[in-house]
Amino acid sequence: MAKTIVHMCCECGKEEDKWVGKCVQCGAHNSFRKMTVERKAQHRATAGLSHSGYAGQQHHITKLNMVKMSQELRCSTGIDEFDRVLGGGLVTGSVVLIGGDPGIGKSTLLLQTATHIAKNQSVLYITGEESLAQVAMRAKRLGLPMDRLDVMAETKVERICEILTEQKTSMVILDSIQTLYTEAIPAASGSTSQIKESASILTRFAKHAGISLLIVGHVTKEKELAGPKVLEHMVDCVLHFEGQSDLQYRMLRVVKNRFGAVNELSVFDMTDQGLKEVINPATIFLDRYGEAVAGSVVMVSRNGVRPFLVEVQALVSETKTTPRQLILGLEYNRLTLLLTIMKEQANVDILEHNVYVNIVGGLKITETASDLAVLLACVSSLKNHPLPHDMAVFGEVGLSGEIRSVPNAQERIKEAQKNGFKAVVIPKVNQPKQPIDSIKVIVVEYLYQVLQIVFEQNGEELRQVG
Repeated sequence: MAKTIVHMCCECGKEEDKWVGKCVQCGAHNSFRKMTVERKAQHRATAGLSHSGYAGQQHHITKLNMVKMSQELRCSTGIDEFDRVLGGGLVTGSVVLIGGDPGIGKSTLLLQTATHIAKNQSVLYITGEESLAQVAMRAKRLGLPMDRLDVMAETKVERICEILTEQKTSMVILDSIQTLYTEAIPAASGSTSQIKESASILTRFAKHAGISLLIVGHVTKEKELAGPKVLEHMVDCVLHFEGQSDLQYRMLRVVKNRFGAVNELSVFDMTDQGLKEVINPATIFLDRYGEAVAGSVVMVSRNGVRPFLVEVQALVSETKTTPRQLILGLEYNRLTLLLTIMKEQANVDILEHNVYVNIVGGLKITETASDLAVLLACVSSLKNHPLPHDMAVFGEVGLSGEIRSVPNAQERIKEAQKNGFKAVVIPKVNQPKQPIDSIKVIVVEYLYQVLQIVFEQNGEELRQVG
């Protein structure tokens, strides 16, 4: 073993011979720290093969159409919403990384999944943070079957690989990657180098052995997965568990999936019997008053392949000091841009007021289809003019005030119709070719047209449904 002094980036794990101010791989500033690492001496001809973990495998170049493709084998996790964000179930031999705040429900979800799959397959639950007694008490409290699931308390990566080699298993859960360590790196568990190397060894082993591997990861205060960014590149699927531990509902979002769609979102209800699926999230995100109130607009959003009905609330108030803008669930810079467009293209100045915008239920919206709903909510609060209770909107607002098209408009309209809405305001480009029963589709082309229909003329279309 030869000791070498290197400078390693704490964000992505990139190594340099000397200290540099900015990492060329992840762009982080002042992130390099001096470390002493031990490396095994390897022959140049075999170093690459030994590091890859496939020393006995022959490599050759072939045409892409000659590659043999195996069908993806999936197994159900026992939770339909979990299966959906995974793309239809857990793929055999895949590596899944689940991150979230402490107490959010990561271990609960994986324990429910493990006990279900253990009915038909061999599953090993490895805990590094809790004792086996704590895991057993949680399973008993949740009323889960305990007679088929194998459990082990271990943090050494080499020992885990030895156990998995001796005992044939189809699925392994590691809780969590921050507690594991490998003797190949002389650093404390939880450090950047340990997380990177431990995950690399376990991922190569799982791929070679055909084991489905689910890894629990911690998150930083910025809600990003703790450890090197390269950790997300190693795995096949990255899931983020969102929500607050003191609230009832949890959201599971997909940010990477090699076997399915990204940006999928599932909603769970945390109960004393574990996580329960929420089939219709509109019951959560549409927690509205019995009568229409100013500043409230329903937007038809979309996460992955699933449409959502979400309530957007806005509060606009006068101020004698510097105006303040606060937005929860949407991008702050987007709000400033939209208010500027409203002033220049529709002659409605809201920038001189305090503006507070909130997405009900703690949902985070990243798509631009929320533009129209945000502006209508702000104008509704400014004019103290409630909008019809059974009207939904969606559309992107351009810099010249045009209402631009959004993807999957037909599915959004049908979602509003399914939940009993009588009118929907959409971009003209997204006008359906055939009329839709029991819902009035109001198409608009420019922002000033929307304001005339909704606020000034009170709209003949809206009077029919208001």
